[in-house]
Amino acid sequence: MDFFGGNRRWRSQKPKRREDAYAPGRKFLLLHILIVFLFGILTLQLVRMQVFQGDDYRARAENNRLRELQVLPMRGLIYDRNDKPLVENVAKYSAVIVPADLPAKEEAAVFDRLGSLLGMPAQEIAQRVREKRQDGNPYDPIVIKDELDRDTALILKELTSYLPGVDLQVDARRNYLSGELTAHILGYVGGISAEEYAAKRDQGYILNDQLGKTGIEIVYEDILRGKAGKKLAEVDASGRQQEVLDSRASQPGQSVVLTLDLKLQRKTADILREFMGTSDNAAAVVMDVHTGEILSMVSLPTYDNNLFSKTLGQEELDALLSDPAKPLINHAVAEMYQPGSTFKTITGLAALQEGVATPSTTIVSRGYITVANEYDPSILYVFRDWAALGPLDFYGGIAMSSDVYFYYMAGGKQDEGFQGLGEERLARYARAFGLGEPTGVDVVGEESPGLVPDAKWKEQTFGEMWYVGDTYNFGIGQGYLAVTPLQLLDAIAAIANDGELLQPRLVKEILDSHGNVVTTFAKEVRRWLPVNQEYLAVMREAMRQSVNTGTGVARSAQVPGLTVAGKTGSAEFGPARADGSHETHAWFVGFAPYENPEIAVVVFIQRGSGFTNAAPAAARIFDYYFHQRYVAAQEAP
Repeated sequence: MDFFGGNRRWRSQKPKRREDAYAPGRKFLLLHILIVFLFGILTLQLVRMQVFQGDDYRARAENNRLRELQVLPMRGLIYDRNDKPLVENVAKYSAVIVPADLPAKEEAAVFDRLGSLLGMPAQEIAQRVREKRQDGNPYDPIVIKDELDRDTALILKELTSYLPGVDLQVDARRNYLSGELTAHILGYVGGISAEEYAAKRDQGYILNDQLGKTGIEIVYEDILRGKAGKKLAEVDASGRQQEVLDSRASQPGQSVVLTLDLKLQRKTADILREFMGTSDNAAAVVMDVHTGEILSMVSLPTYDNNLFSKTLGQEELDALLSDPAKPLINHAVAEMYQPGSTFKTITGLAALQEGVATPSTTIVSRGYITVANEYDPSILYVFRDWAALGPLDFYGGIAMSSDVYFYYMAGGKQDEGFQGLGEERLARYARAFGLGEPTGVDVVGEESPGLVPDAKWKEQTFGEMWYVGDTYNFGIGQGYLAVTPLQLLDAIAAIANDGELLQPRLVKEILDSHGNVVTTFAKEVRRWLPVNQEYLAVMREAMRQSVNTGTGVARSAQVPGLTVAGKTGSAEFGPARADGSHETHAWFVGFAPYENPEIAVVVFIQRGSGFTNAAPAAARIFDYYFHQRYVAAQEAP
């Protein structure tokens, strides 16, 4: 009976199984092991972060507060020999993004706002950031758009607090005051490429840097650039500069003074443009025969190098690259042409020095010579002169520019027993005069070496043997021989100065940032010509007669009141016309005054005549230099 008066049967509880009794303990054990494992992983991660990668994370944390910023130097200036500035540095405004300062969750919004302000798609901005993130330091600013107008730049500056990671960068842009007139000489400055950055990052260059690309700008890059400075600044979470804690000022670049006379450069360009007519290109160079200083160097057509100091559109670039006249190429140094009869000066000096001829050696030009085939004498080859000039001594051969005379000098006339130089000796003298190698002028990477052929070269190039006809063509500046206008000018200057083959120079001196001269460049003699002084005097007299006696084809180079010595050339090129004639390149090279040489001039005009185009152009240049330049200087305000 139970307490409530009812009867109930008592039953004992069912006994627990052993495994059920221990189940809670096992669960706690597993949980304990899991917790220990997780804390172990956490401990290992902390050890890795604090011990093995502690320096890296400390640097990152410090970068969130302190930022080392580079201060780019002001680029040095470039002047002509009369201290006329040819370039200036002007302010350039750019919108930049520092990837490390972009808020991860707001990148798209920042790109949208910035794109609206700059008038460019947000997708393009995002693409630029993605590309640059792979290339460089996340703390290096990425230029999104440069050449901002002043109003846009001021608006951007005001809105940077609403655009985390975005900043306004103010640096210098190169402005070339003489533009097209000196583009081939000065070259231009442009943005650094990925390859250039990889090679120069250890020299203080940054991803958005500028550096010389061509001309004086690249040759003297190390001098013009200066040395970058640094400043240690405290920044906020958005990368905004709060306070400068330490700084090291940048050192401005040194300035370069050229040998160039800007007034002579302008006059030479005007004259050359007048006489080139419809030719695709032309070149003229004026050089001091005693120092190698280049006073004027013009290549036409030219281009405006200011296009490259800004953001050049693809359409503009394509137009320059596809132009058949190749305006980006300096034709005075970078392209080589057959020199034609101007090369007879070198053939003649080699013949005098080697005893092949004397000043009195007389040869009769009947308008041509014939040469029998070496293997079949019944076959005759005809090599023509430009006219039947009759008997000529050495002076007459140069003055009348007789091809026949120099066929004899170069290749001889076997059936008459006259032994010429032969291709090996002629090639040796051509190289001694500096042909077939760069002159070393300050346009590194642009200069063509030219070509001096010989039998070995022809065998290697064409798999053919050398014939006497090749030597004849070689001797009159045709065939395989090719030179640059500057190479030819340097050789003629050596004749004028009694045998010094000089290294042409475009830079006269270097100035520090205060205008003090720190480096002066003296003349450099590459070698002495292997020709006796008496023979150089003979050639100078022959070149004087060529211009001044009124009998030579160079007489259109005459200048009243000035004795000019020179040599014309009309080098044949291209396929033969129906009458067997060819188009010609026009050449003149010479020096003045004959009595005491001061300058040498070379003029090259594609598709022209030495007599009707190149020589009169040279005469105008000589006349300006000796008779008008000083008057113009006195009349200048």
